[in-house]
Amino acid sequence: MGRSRVASAIGLAMLMALSTIGAPATAQEAAVDPRQPSVENPHMHVYGTSDLSNCFMHFDGNDTSGSANEGYGEKEWTSANQQVEVDYTCRMENFKQDMYLNGNGTISIHLEFEIDAADCQSDADVCENLNLTLYKGGFQVARQEFPSIDTDGNGDSVNWAIDVDRNMTRFNRSEEPQIQVQFSYPGYNGVFGDCNWVGYCGGYFRMYYHTPGNNSAEVEFPVVNQSMPGQGGEDEEGGLIGGVTDSLPGFGLMAGVGSLAMAAVAASRLSREE
Repeated sequence: MGRSRVASAIGLAMLMALSTIGAPATAQEAAVDPRQPSVENPHMHVYGTSDLSNCFMHFDGNDTSGSANEGYGEKEWTSANQQVEVDYTCRMENFKQDMYLNGNGTISIHLEFEIDAADCQSDADVCENLNLTLYKGGFQVARQEFPSIDTDGNGDSVNWAIDVDRNMTRFNRSEEPQIQVQFSYPGYNGVFGDCNWVGYCGGYFRMYYHTPGNNSAEVEFPVVNQSMPGQGGEDEEGGLIGGVTDSLPGFGLMAGVGSLAMAAVAASRLSREE
């Protein structure tokens, strides 16, 4: 009977040790994924297809797989009486871990465009300036209009600084970052409706993607570790153990070995008493 109790105690201690050892390893594996955010890797890059049908984002600035070789996506209109109009969303791919932001920090968005469209000349024209919207999953956290963006076929860029508020300090794995892009201006109608000989009809909308060495499309987040007090928002874990295990990766191993040693001592004492 005594030996059975000893074996049970040692088995339970080993199970506790393995669980504490395994947890930090899983967290470390997620942290080194270059497509995921971290304090050392806070820049999210924008990629996409050549026709703007699929715009996606991740944190690896060297992985352009699936993105257009030209380095941009474009939609073109070639007929009279057409609207140069886009409405698409760039989504973070495979968001695997929660992202914590400095509550006093700023999210910086830099995007580059080239737009060719006619001016709004009457009240009948449908005109919507370039609008960008930042989402946390399906929740809108910020929206900004850019009325001064060039629409004469010249390259132009926008820089958008968003102060982090209490709704942005934590992006859960199910709340991936998204950026919606919207624009609508009338296209050109040529000269007396002629689009071939003396006139130019339609227009185009182009957005540039990130390529290695060219930061034409990126978002910088003020990423912090969850264990950094006062910076990760209201979702930080309290208590001594929570803070120590986050800041000291080897603490889980020490705790597991300590549990095993305590079980061995207890088992030895139990054996002597019987």
